[in-house]
Amino acid sequence: MAENAKKINIAICGGGIAGLALAAGLKKKDNIDFHVYESVPEYKDVGAGLALHMNAIKAMTLIGPEVRQVYFDKALDLGEEDQVMSTEVILAQGPNQGELVAELGKAKGRKTVSRADLLDGLMELVPKEKVTFGKRLDSIEENDEGVRIRFKDGSDARADCLIGADGIHSVTRSYILGPDHPATEPKNHDGWQIYRTMVSSEYARQHINPKWTQTVPILLGPRGHINCIPLNKGTRLSAGVAVRGAKFETSGKAPDLDPALYSDYSDDAQRIVKMVARDTSASWTAADHDHAPTYFKGKVAMMGDAAHASMPFAGNGAAQALEDAAVLDYLFSKVTDTAQIEAAFSAYDTTRRPRSQEVVDLARKFGRVYAYAEDGMHNDPTKMKQFFAGAAAFTNNADLQKQNDDAMGLFESAVKGGADGVEVKEADPIEVVA
Repeated sequence: MAENAKKINIAICGGGIAGLALAAGLKKKDNIDFHVYESVPEYKDVGAGLALHMNAIKAMTLIGPEVRQVYFDKALDLGEEDQVMSTEVILAQGPNQGELVAELGKAKGRKTVSRADLLDGLMELVPKEKVTFGKRLDSIEENDEGVRIRFKDGSDARADCLIGADGIHSVTRSYILGPDHPATEPKNHDGWQIYRTMVSSEYARQHINPKWTQTVPILLGPRGHINCIPLNKGTRLSAGVAVRGAKFETSGKAPDLDPALYSDYSDDAQRIVKMVARDTSASWTAADHDHAPTYFKGKVAMMGDAAHASMPFAGNGAAQALEDAAVLDYLFSKVTDTAQIEAAFSAYDTTRRPRSQEVVDLARKFGRVYAYAEDGMHNDPTKMKQFFAGAAAFTNNADLQKQNDDAMGLFESAVKGGADGVEVKEADPIEVVA
């Protein structure tokens, strides 16, 4: 790029995994300038932790080997580098109690990481002057010169385009779809409540099978599925019970977790439930998004949870955010004129929307299978194994280089044809999975 050529100025609203991974890629591009605006004043350790699947690692590699290495450096080995590890899905209730029905995310040197640790690592890859904390997005305006962004603190910023990585309650999503669109606000169709506790690994070993402090199990049953995930290099454990159809009191508070309801679960599962019930202060109500008909409007696009928040049950929310980042990073390597921005966003939308929304549907189905609420599948372990194997193949085995190349092909065709953007076809009616 010529020294006097104007760089494309990108505002990224949201400094989570999606926004920082994209920033880590964009910083290496001579044609791009960017700034990340994060709403919180500092990162806190929230969520259940991550055990990233193979597609997430592939996506990080496409953005840059240094991004993948940050994950490896910050994460906890579940085994030796040459040892194949996985998330074991086990029936904890019913006549087939104890049967292993899936090994998800199977990979050599599988690792778990807390979200806060991964964010710290990604921050190390992004110049500090390119990130501003405490900037909560309030409104978005577009004009001929680009995008004007207003923040809750009264300040504003201008950029050639905006990429919203601002989470499940996204202002960017509301701008793109409209505040009254039925897919704008997050949903919880199945009434999921996630009861969760964070304890030291030493404490956990005194109360549950020590095996579950070093692996990532999911123990299934009709009144909630149970899982554990080691964090912070094995010094802490996140343990939880996800309950479908939990009834809420009028105060909006979920009822207490009652271990007596799990008396017909396996002994291992019961012990974890009792540990979680002692302190459920890390709990939350789960939600996801119904399908958006588009991921962009004009020079504003959304990514990650802002675009396609999913239930946590398929373990692929962060992976899909990283796939978004990989595609956008690849496309913007070729954007040299502001007139090409909409072509890039349209290529991203066409390429990423179908796959990411299928993962949203898949995560909903995972939850129902876990809760013994899907076609009696829990009575047929062979059928369960086939379902999980097919789902794992869909997420893990995707050719992400081809996904990048497909997006680039759409972009280059539009630019070559002299278009300011790819023509966006009317979206087909989308069946909302309830």
